[in-house]
Amino acid sequence: MSNQEILATVAGENITKAELDAFLQGLPKEQRAYAQNVQFRDQYLQQLIALRLYSKMGEDMKLDETEEYKHIMESARKDVLAQMAMTETLKGLEVTPEEAMAYYEEHPQHFTKGATVSAKHILTEEEEKCNEIMESIVNGEKTFEEAAAEFSTCPSGARGGDLGEFGRGQMVKEFEDAAFDAEIGHIVGPVKTQFGYHLIKVEKKNDASKVPFAEAEPGIRQNLMQQKQNAAYTAKVEELKAKYM
Repeated sequence: MSNQEILATVAGENITKAELDAFLQGLPKEQRAYAQNVQFRDQYLQQLIALRLYSKMGEDMKLDETEEYKHIMESARKDVLAQMAMTETLKGLEVTPEEAMAYYEEHPQHFTKGATVSAKHILTEEEEKCNEIMESIVNGEKTFEEAAAEFSTCPSGARGGDLGEFGRGQMVKEFEDAAFDAEIGHIVGPVKTQFGYHLIKVEKKNDASKVPFAEAEPGIRQNLMQQKQNAAYTAKVEELKAKYM
């Protein structure tokens, strides 16, 4: 389909595929994802046609000759000029690899991953039940995962009690302390929390570590670019105040 393909004609003026594409680009990002859907495009083509019809009606009513129209257009002209001038002010700004690396090295506290554990648990309402489950696991009657699936009141029971990886501050304190203190592969509990009684099995522990530069670099670049843009914007405003005010 050519960009110049005519999709509709309103009062002698053609609406082309390119104009519909431009109209769709003005939609919220989450809606633009459907831009290739035929039904979606036809729905917005009808909206575009309706806008052109109302525009033609406004011309016939000579609304473009009113003071209100002139005021709105002048305001829009100034807004567009301001946006274009801002774009010119920020044009050419960049963050070099050296600047990103320097920031990474000067702010190590921003790029440290805290220690984490990977654990499974079984949750019960009563301590006695928790002890019974522990005994059945120790005696080899059931594996931890089987017991979790059968007895745990937590939805994680369907996954054998698996809670995945978590760090400090993500779980209630009693549970967190027990998990971080536990030895890998050992079952600890019952551990009482506000949710009930837990048996906890730690699968893996990860020490605190520094985020690799390659992983941190995109965020650093975005942060530094924002700083540069803000500085350039503010400096230009002060320069323009001195010139025009």
